[in-house]
Amino acid sequence: MRAVRGAGVAVAVVLAAAAAGCATTPHYVPTGRTYYVAQNGDDHADGTSPDTAWRTLGRADRAGLAPGERLLLEGGTRFSGSLSLGPKDAGDRGRPVLVGSFGTGRATIAPAHGPAVSVYDTAGLQIQDLVLRGSGGSRTDAAGINLYSDRAAGDRLSGVTVSGVDAAGFRVGLAVGADDHGIGFREVTVRGSALHDNKDVGLLTYGPAISPARPVYAHENLTVESVTAYDNPGDPDAHDRHTGDGIVIGSVRGARLSHVDAHDNGGRSATDAVAGPVGVWAYDSTRVVIEQSVAYRNHTRSSVDGAGFGFDSNVSFSALRRNLAFDNDGPGFYAFQRRVNGLHTGNTISHNISVDDGRGLPRHGAISLYGKDLRNFAVVQNTVFLTRSPAGEGPALRLEAGERGVVVRDNVLVTDGVPLVHADAGLTRSDVVLQGNDYHVVHGSWQVRWGDTRHTSLAAWRDATGQETSGGRATGFDLAPCPAGGPLPRIRSVDDVHLAAPVCDALTGKGVGLPLPDGAPGAGPTDYFGQPVSDPPQVGAAVRR
Repeated sequence: MRAVRGAGVAVAVVLAAAAAGCATTPHYVPTGRTYYVAQNGDDHADGTSPDTAWRTLGRADRAGLAPGERLLLEGGTRFSGSLSLGPKDAGDRGRPVLVGSFGTGRATIAPAHGPAVSVYDTAGLQIQDLVLRGSGGSRTDAAGINLYSDRAAGDRLSGVTVSGVDAAGFRVGLAVGADDHGIGFREVTVRGSALHDNKDVGLLTYGPAISPARPVYAHENLTVESVTAYDNPGDPDAHDRHTGDGIVIGSVRGARLSHVDAHDNGGRSATDAVAGPVGVWAYDSTRVVIEQSVAYRNHTRSSVDGAGFGFDSNVSFSALRRNLAFDNDGPGFYAFQRRVNGLHTGNTISHNISVDDGRGLPRHGAISLYGKDLRNFAVVQNTVFLTRSPAGEGPALRLEAGERGVVVRDNVLVTDGVPLVHADAGLTRSDVVLQGNDYHVVHGSWQVRWGDTRHTSLAAWRDATGQETSGGRATGFDLAPCPAGGPLPRIRSVDDVHLAAPVCDALTGKGVGLPLPDGAPGAGPTDYFGQPVSDPPQVGAAVRR
């Protein structure tokens, strides 16, 4: 599926070159001057009031912004050009520079080429309440907001907040990057923003290629909340890389993404690309939490990817939890490792709901674990409803060789007769162990494929492989989980998720609840809907509502 990764490399080269050329009311009281730019302004004025505003961004760009100062653009007005902030601007997280709008509505920045807002080797910034619109030229080589560091020494640049921004028409909506020195940004927050109709990706963070011997993460403490990334179509001419992603998190230590909505991305990605787009995913990162988010109708035009959520190569001690995926071309949730190096370890996929994923590439299933070296991984208390795709038959759970210390426990897997599980031959209980899961077929034949063998009952599969046992006793179920929307609920929008919740106690308190692998984050005290989990735990993503 994902033959090549290293997401930021191709994009980083162009964005770095572009960078080097250069919500709500803030909670602090500004200590410096405020400059204004207005449609009827005058570049020969002093710019310090709406009545003496400048007229162009070019004049504002020459002013320089000291800590505590503000630059406000007239709301409802479209300004051509761009803004650049460099090492001599801002720089004090305690007294951030604010760039935003005044008056009614949001101002629009529309560069002819390059970024709308470029931030180079500085921080201590708030960028808010702006509309950014790229042109055809911007769409080939620029980010709407481009944060970039090429510092060779010193601390990470601290404190950037982006809020209330709408970015479209660029190659990347918002980029946070660092060069090979790996000294990037820390305490970056993106909230309440829409990143859409950008060619490659809505939101991208990236840094230097990771070294297994000494991993370096360029950025620290990233927060992304209430952000939508949609209709980022991909580049049909990009044959050597993935394009059309929603949100890509790379080279980060410590990230939390919540209430993210990634949908309808990837529809124009290259048909022969070596890697494809995904709604929300991370690579070369550690301690990433993606929760309470949704990914749906994400696409790929090639034979790879198109997933909802994923942990790609070299992700560690991270969690995908309480998310919803539906109608994606690829899996709802996946984990992949490209090389044997021990860097993909200690991760958890828990309390997620997947409904009818794998619409375009069903062979990878709704939840997929594959690659060369997945270690100490936990897939626990998820719920999958899967019907046969028009593109063919795929399983609810796909397990491929290259796993070690993987546990799959207390999940609900329901199909209309397509395989419940498809596992590669040779996977033993030391590689992957399944315990306490519910395997239910609404109509059609019950089947688990283990290597070349097709098992037609839970008991026969248990006896043949030793799976679904614990301490010498049988585990696992074949019970109807009684979702509110019927045996195989159909989710057409985010508002339909309640249809996947159980309305009976058939699986309440029936989980095995065994310890997770070393380092894997816990599943948490609440189910998908925020209700306290039972003890022993329920099977599946939700307790009875």
